[in-house]
Amino acid sequence: MRGQLRTGSHGAALRALSIAMGGFLIFMSLDKIGWLTDSGFLIARLEEWRGTGRPLARWYVETIALPGAPLFARLVMLAELAAGTALLAGFWVRMAAGFALVMILNFHIASDVIFQYSYLTNGYGPPVLGALLALAIGGTRLPFSASK
Repeated sequence: MRGQLRTGSHGAALRALSIAMGGFLIFMSLDKIGWLTDSGFLIARLEEWRGTGRPLARWYVETIALPGAPLFARLVMLAELAAGTALLAGFWVRMAAGFALVMILNFHIASDVIFQYSYLTNGYGPPVLGALLALAIGGTRLPFSASK
């Protein structure tokens, strides 16, 4: 009985985390709504990061991010919205969290923020990555979810 209660409380905690991260991703996507019609917003940010980033980040921006920016601008907004909605509803939580984790890591690498000491105190850094990693690992059969 005791083991079941503990397992249930872990599931409830992960479900609460899923709801919180879902809301976060939805609001992050709404901030990028203009990207659907104009990839210039993303391109401007990538150009800025290219000018200030370290060699690895510069290589990433020049080789991967900038050439794909017209497509990525639309995909990022839609992917954040889809992942956020899935996490909020509790639908395919592990997969949504895993994809969101990879997407956010791409932004952190491109912006070169992940390689700086100040990243450790960045609210968009370790807390978000840790939450998504926890959901990607343990986000299955959560209570009050659309999928079991």
